[in-house]
Amino acid sequence: MYKIMTAGPSQVRENVRLARAMETTNPDIDVEFVEYYKSLCDKLEDLVNSSGRAYIMGGEGILGLEAACASLTEEGDRVLVIDNGVFGRGFADFVSMYGGEPVLYTTDYRKAVDADELRAYLEKDSDFKYATLVHCDTPSGMLNPIEKLCPVLAEFGILTVVDSVAAMFGEPVDVDGSQIDILCGGSQKALSAPPGLTMVWVSDKAMDAMLARETPIRSFYANLLTFKSYYEDKWFPYTMPISDINGLGVAIDNVLADQDILGRHARVAEAARAAVTKAGLSMYVDGCYANTVTAFEVPEGTSDAAILKIVKEKHGIMVSSSFDVFAGKLIRIGHMGESANAQDVRQTLAALDDAFEMEGVKLACSMAKAFDEAYK
Repeated sequence: MYKIMTAGPSQVRENVRLARAMETTNPDIDVEFVEYYKSLCDKLEDLVNSSGRAYIMGGEGILGLEAACASLTEEGDRVLVIDNGVFGRGFADFVSMYGGEPVLYTTDYRKAVDADELRAYLEKDSDFKYATLVHCDTPSGMLNPIEKLCPVLAEFGILTVVDSVAAMFGEPVDVDGSQIDILCGGSQKALSAPPGLTMVWVSDKAMDAMLARETPIRSFYANLLTFKSYYEDKWFPYTMPISDINGLGVAIDNVLADQDILGRHARVAEAARAAVTKAGLSMYVDGCYANTVTAFEVPEGTSDAAILKIVKEKHGIMVSSSFDVFAGKLIRIGHMGESANAQDVRQTLAALDDAFEMEGVKLACSMAKAFDEAYK
């Protein structure tokens, strides 16, 4: 088996894997499962300080992004798509497919979105039903300050949909404090459960907007309203993936038990960035670094494919390249959840040291040694 140090999925702890092998009941009719599901949703609400409702849906994290857009968008709705990365721009596709009009607010892909500049834009045009934004735009390792951006949007009466799939539990998230209306997460990133589940937190304002629609939601599976009364009715809109949810429950408890989870991510990420830059490699983004992903530019004299092949085949470690506008340009180390520990990150950097040497790329120093010096 390979050590997974990709930008998601992350490594999975043994207790999560074992929980997924537990004997299961029929989640369609067993009221005890409804109670268990509700208890997990309650924990998720507490973890991100949400007074709204959390739901766990059967589908990879992107389902939550589509469900948010499907549930809010009606024909002709103008939607502000905040675009400073591949995933940020990608929201436009969901808006369009459900009949909305995406209006792109495009900024520098190397820099986080600036709250004051966004406010200045909205002072000229704020006629939007909701806005979409990405917390960690994983293809580049970009971190956007959702705690500053969402309150600006709220000032203009614009609902917010935030993709924090690759950031939450590795970065602070305060739903109520940041005035987030729909927050989307996934099981396979810093939560360190296998892929297959999405979590969605829905504020009262967002729920009211869905209920006030003049037309039906154009989806069944991606319809958040179908979950609204699951607990009162003791009924789910489809058979819930109970084994996946059992594993998720243990992963949530792992996070709750880790009192230093944010500090651990910050220390590992800071040392990884220090090692990369001291070795003479260039980080892609300009200062707005996510603590879950380190993305650096592929130096001249080699390729991302060549480096990843050596790291995987010789050292048994998987790291990520990137895609879309970053295809062939970046290498990404994922240090999220179970993968955010000094031993594994150091081992990954040592493997990259070796790969660059084999490719004839001379680094200014060993990244593994620089990591040791920087890690505190």
